[in-house]
Amino acid sequence: MEWTGLNQLREQYLSFFERKGHTRMDSASLIPKGDNSLLLINSGMAPLKKFFLGQAVPPNVRVTTCQKCIRTPDIERVGKTSRHGTFFEMLGNFSFGDYFKTEAIEWAWEFLTGELKIPADRLWITVFESDDEAEAIWMNKIGVPKERIIRLGKEDNFWEHGSGPCGPCSEIHFDRGEKYGPFESFEQASDCDRVIEIWNLVFSQFDSDGKGHYAEMKNKNIDTGMGLERLAVAMQGVDNLFEVDTVQNIMKHICQIAGVSYHDNEKTDVSLRVITDHIRSTVFMVGDGITPANDGRGYVLKRLLRRAARHGRLLGINRPFLHEVAETVIRESGSAYPELREKQDLILRIIRFEEESFARTIDRGTEMLTGTISALRAAGLTEIPGKDVFTLSDTYGFPIDLTAEMAAEQGMTVDEAGFRALMDEQKKRARADRASKVKTSWGGDAAVPKGIGKTAFTGYAEDCCEAKILAIVADGQAVDSLEAGSGGVLILDRTPFYAESGGQIGDTGEIEGDGSFSVDDTQKDGDGRYLHIGTLEQGTLRVGDTVTAKIDTARRRAIMRNHTAAHLLQAALRKVLGDHVHQAGQLVSAERCRFDYSHFSATEKDELSRIEQLINEEILAAVPVTTKEMPIEEAKKLGAMALFGEKYGDVVRVVTAGDSIEFCGGTHVSNTAQIGLCRIVSESSVAAGVRRIELVTGANVLDLFAQTEKTLADAAKALKLANPAELPEKCAALAAESREQAREIDRLNQKLANSQLADLFKDAASVDGIKLVSAMFTDVKPDMLRKMGDQIRDREPDVIALLAGINGETGNLFCLCSASAAAKGAHAGKIVQRIAAITGGKGGGRPDSAMGGIGKTYMVDEAIGTLPAIVAEMLK
Repeated sequence: MEWTGLNQLREQYLSFFERKGHTRMDSASLIPKGDNSLLLINSGMAPLKKFFLGQAVPPNVRVTTCQKCIRTPDIERVGKTSRHGTFFEMLGNFSFGDYFKTEAIEWAWEFLTGELKIPADRLWITVFESDDEAEAIWMNKIGVPKERIIRLGKEDNFWEHGSGPCGPCSEIHFDRGEKYGPFESFEQASDCDRVIEIWNLVFSQFDSDGKGHYAEMKNKNIDTGMGLERLAVAMQGVDNLFEVDTVQNIMKHICQIAGVSYHDNEKTDVSLRVITDHIRSTVFMVGDGITPANDGRGYVLKRLLRRAARHGRLLGINRPFLHEVAETVIRESGSAYPELREKQDLILRIIRFEEESFARTIDRGTEMLTGTISALRAAGLTEIPGKDVFTLSDTYGFPIDLTAEMAAEQGMTVDEAGFRALMDEQKKRARADRASKVKTSWGGDAAVPKGIGKTAFTGYAEDCCEAKILAIVADGQAVDSLEAGSGGVLILDRTPFYAESGGQIGDTGEIEGDGSFSVDDTQKDGDGRYLHIGTLEQGTLRVGDTVTAKIDTARRRAIMRNHTAAHLLQAALRKVLGDHVHQAGQLVSAERCRFDYSHFSATEKDELSRIEQLINEEILAAVPVTTKEMPIEEAKKLGAMALFGEKYGDVVRVVTAGDSIEFCGGTHVSNTAQIGLCRIVSESSVAAGVRRIELVTGANVLDLFAQTEKTLADAAKALKLANPAELPEKCAALAAESREQAREIDRLNQKLANSQLADLFKDAASVDGIKLVSAMFTDVKPDMLRKMGDQIRDREPDVIALLAGINGETGNLFCLCSASAAAKGAHAGKIVQRIAAITGGKGGGRPDSAMGGIGKTYMVDEAIGTLPAIVAEMLK
């Protein structure tokens, strides 16, 4: 057998099975399609499950793939051992009712011993304990000696998952030689990693009812899996997956950045393995459209990225670097996965943005965690309270898993239950804030008389129609009639009023008969009845009356303009920002459209300009807007965009406007020209990984221009300018003047502080040759305290300084220890922690400098007075 690179092995395998009549299928996305049981694709078989279950027809009864996979249950073990990883590639050949055991075994043996030239005497075989057929094939057709075939039980050599297709399996194992230990028995050699499994052949021949009964299947299937990295370990004669050529190239890049070498020491090796593995997972996840988020697969990505970033800090890398390593991952895997090269710019941007975001808080979060752990230890406690874990997550962006890992390194645990409770409370508050106001006139389904059917919606084709009143509800009760001045809900047999749905607000208008009912809102209940909510302004309306229902057409048209613009917006966002953009929510009203979308960073000004330009180009092109109902599968083939998390029926309504094709039940203009004009008003953050754009269209754009013009005129008047065009020059001059005044204030403050610093050394005490300087200042911010500390260090080489800055009811502590003081045992972080605690505050940091918060400002003098005793204790 010859050394073979990982990329070459992948191609050899796929080409081999193509020659055996298999269709090579591209790796599926890591995001499962139509399988809610998985968060991420974790096996070669997972994307093909639909073929095995008969839910779809495969392109061929023989298929071969190399599937990218991610598994995270053992994420805490990654790095600590060289065996664990989150990302791997799985080679597989599959048969859907075609060939079975004989061919699967023969071809596996042919590939390993013929194609790769692995010596037969280095291979061991396991079979299910009662699978005589498989053993006979190995012995009689392949020629494997009986003593090299091991029978194992159901736990090792039988594949099943609940009910459904299942069957015995046969595994091929590779003997790595005496370097990895003696061979006393197959079991012993496997335990010491001398013998490793490289290929699993699953023979799906039974249909299990999940209760221990197995029926022989008429059409039997083959499902095999061979880890590409595991095969490369064998072919390259290396110890583990981190030493395989492509993976090692990634690690070498990390070593180069960090200035370290693999196998220097175990602590460094752990960090190198963590970063190497996690950046592989990260690149592939982002390449498949996953962005960092606080839940679901986005949370897995965030957790991997932040864990890798933290281990970069442990290696001494104090700048964003993961995006650089990501380039190496793409270079190593881009030939097999061209989508990585196609999306390289986006992948690098997302990784860099997330790393920079975490970098802004990791130091402060680490200081807080370190201070908390020290305080708990001093109190004899070993568990970090849930409220502190929550603060680290909510304020500093530390996933609980990262906090737990860092705590475990210090021999501490975390109160996960308390953290989860606080998270649940936060979610409940958010849901309550978003909840709509309850309509007091509506008493729920119980208020509707039995037998009331659905309301037929006619609003796609008409603004007005005749209808019959099926029910009236007032004050939560069904009534027979409604009198002038009373509020209530009318349910009609048919209506042109659109009920709030899909982000589009409900229609308003009038319902007229023997009375005139003003509709303020339209909603829809769970049984398809349209609820016309409003007030009877005159006359009387009764159940059974024939009425005329007419919407406010001017308002509806404004809503339609905004809704169609929302579709154009999503198409433009995907063109400018990338295919990872998906709608995360929207509100379409007559005044404006508010559109939430998935994106990892703020949309830049030039990007917004381009997005707005694309929308207006579609408007000016006067593109027809068409709507069509069709089977959902047909709509998916067209590439129609669906709202994530929304459930759809078998038949869906598809709205097409130029390049925009979406599932949508809302109302739209018939031609983009009817939108008139579009203007983006704002772009902001809604939540982690979710951005929001607000836009206006039609007459609302003119209103916006008029409002802007008035604002400019008012500003010019306030600055005594005759022409608003002079505003930029005037504002620049005022800003320059303001900056100069601020600099002058800083100079005066610094001068004042310098005069006070000179007095600090007059009566400074000394402990073991180290001068102790302490003082309290008012109206001094943390940055000023740091500057004063730098001046003290420049003035005196052997010093410990403790400075307090009071700003009203709050304040900060800053401690500085010179190099000589630190060498004698002084620790600024511990000094701040103890002194801040006296005031009821918290703090901590590095041995040479640290910052803390003051709790009770009136206790600062008392706290500072303890400095000599604390230092004397440290310098013993």
